[in-house]
Amino acid sequence: MFRLISSEYQKLKRTFTKRAAFLAPIVTMLLCALLGAGTFFQSGSFNWWYTMLLPGMLSLICAGIVQKDKKKLNYRGIMSLAIEPRRIWLGKVGACILLYGISCVVFFIGVTIGGHIFGSFFTLAQSGTASLLLFVTFLWQIPFCMLIADRLGSFAAIFINLVGNILGVIFAAKSIYWWIPFAIPTRLMCPVIHVLPNGLTVPANDPLLSSSVIVSGVLITLVLFIVLSVLTALPYRRLEAK
Repeated sequence: MFRLISSEYQKLKRTFTKRAAFLAPIVTMLLCALLGAGTFFQSGSFNWWYTMLLPGMLSLICAGIVQKDKKKLNYRGIMSLAIEPRRIWLGKVGACILLYGISCVVFFIGVTIGGHIFGSFFTLAQSGTASLLLFVTFLWQIPFCMLIADRLGSFAAIFINLVGNILGVIFAAKSIYWWIPFAIPTRLMCPVIHVLPNGLTVPANDPLLSSSVIVSGVLITLVLFIVLSVLTALPYRRLEAK
């Protein structure tokens, strides 16, 4: 599987998809710095990151990896390989996770350095925990976006995922957020970095500060990631019969 992931990653050499993984976190932090966030640089960066830039970047990565082979004779090139199509699909999922992980590390390093420059608002533990939780709770969107990109194209994947994440921001503070997976990452940020979906600080003693939601949120999104990874590989497997 490692060789498949490495192979998919190498295909992205000199592509915008690969550059997007590095550019998205940098653009996020530059926006906050240029807008004069000051001591709120970290909270502003996180808010922009998980509400807009991260979902957009993740959609671009997934669409880019899927479309790379689809544009080449509609997958006929990779179907000639002596590898199960299901494993190729999972290799693509793994390559997306790798690029996504690199992007999250770039963001964490940048937001930590920026915090020291502008005056730290979060502790290192808060920043690290928030970055790790965002990485885990967004994972399920990878097979989701890949399937949409495969079936409906890149634009549809980016548009649908962005709309879903905007709805997630709207419903994150509602009691029904459990039923909207897009809302879980935003909801978990409330007790970790004490920031509301609208970017304001969570008031003291607000129920949104309860950390009891973290374990449940992580488990739900991890299970969803595993289920979607398996289910989205099934239609890809049928390509073998064509």
